[in-house]
Amino acid sequence: MATASLALRRALHDGLVGHAPLVAALGGPKIWDEPPRTAAFPYVTLGEARVSDWSTGSSSGHEHALTLHVWSRQGGQTEAQVVAGEIISALEQVSLAPLGQRLVNLRFATADIRREADGKTWHGVIRFRAVTEPA
Repeated sequence: MATASLALRRALHDGLVGHAPLVAALGGPKIWDEPPRTAAFPYVTLGEARVSDWSTGSSSGHEHALTLHVWSRQGGQTEAQVVAGEIISALEQVSLAPLGQRLVNLRFATADIRREADGKTWHGVIRFRAVTEPA
């Protein structure tokens, strides 16, 4: 399970960093598991991951619930909306190849953009569902 999840996260990161419109919207390849202390807004973090067994009687597989976070401090929610849209677009276009896994499908599930308690930061939460099986 951990191998499939980690392989998918690495492929997801590589696919997003390689998508020029997203990188342009972020002002660079600012997609991290944990952002540097000096990270300039906007940026994206790879968030929570939940993995479930998706095996059948004849094959093994995993269902993944993936969360990505957009962080913006530009006035209003427009920048967060644009970056979230580019993430969704990227994952509809980019071919992901998780090492040792076959990506059966990857689907957008939900997106939520909200203002954080500090009153300055806009936070986008984007969720995807994926299914993988061993290659």
